[in-house]
Amino acid sequence: MSLILEAKHINKHFREPVDFHVIKDVHLSVKRGEFVSIMGKSGCGKSTLLYILSTMDTDYTGELRLDDELLTGQTANRLAEVRNEKIGFVFQFHYLLPEFSVLQNVMLPARKLGRKSLEEIEHDAMEKLRLLGIDDQAHKKAYRISGGQKQRVAIARALINDPHIIMGDEPTGNLDSKNSDIVFNIFRELSHEKNLSLLVVTHDHDFAAKTDRLIEMEDGRIISG
Repeated sequence: MSLILEAKHINKHFREPVDFHVIKDVHLSVKRGEFVSIMGKSGCGKSTLLYILSTMDTDYTGELRLDDELLTGQTANRLAEVRNEKIGFVFQFHYLLPEFSVLQNVMLPARKLGRKSLEEIEHDAMEKLRLLGIDDQAHKKAYRISGGQKQRVAIARALINDPHIIMGDEPTGNLDSKNSDIVFNIFRELSHEKNLSLLVVTHDHDFAAKTDRLIEMEDGRIISG
């Protein structure tokens, strides 16, 4: 199985107020279609690492490749293109625009990418909502649906540009166990049936234990996985 993401010798320091070595010589790879979770105590560096791997933080040393393209040292414009085309994001908080409809929220990243007509984008957005079982909510304002539904809309939005990998930072952190299970099952289906790679930072042991591979971090290092 080929690699979608590969990181080598990743180091990061916070310089203020004193020098703090937060990520220490991390090597990590994710294969196509693999569902990987990262766990560790608060402050161990897992979210910081995710922001480096997602290209949102470029202040590090080492080498980062996505889809066999070296991203370290690329321009901000190129990294923005890569994020929009190849990476889908799902956070603990859904970040939906409340006054927009569910459908409009899902369409936003595709409109930003500008590769398809509005009609095509709307069709694709409805397909993603159907995939997640919430197409019946498409024309409701985002603030009018439940928390579990909002997180599914956030996943649909992350999928709209057909990314190569989805990165999640505590995507079930605000959900009850029933909705956490729904989100997990959606992720597993995307991995197994759509060959989509997933890399998810979580505090949820039950969630992490069911993923294909669990990476454990401690004090800025990967200690297993």
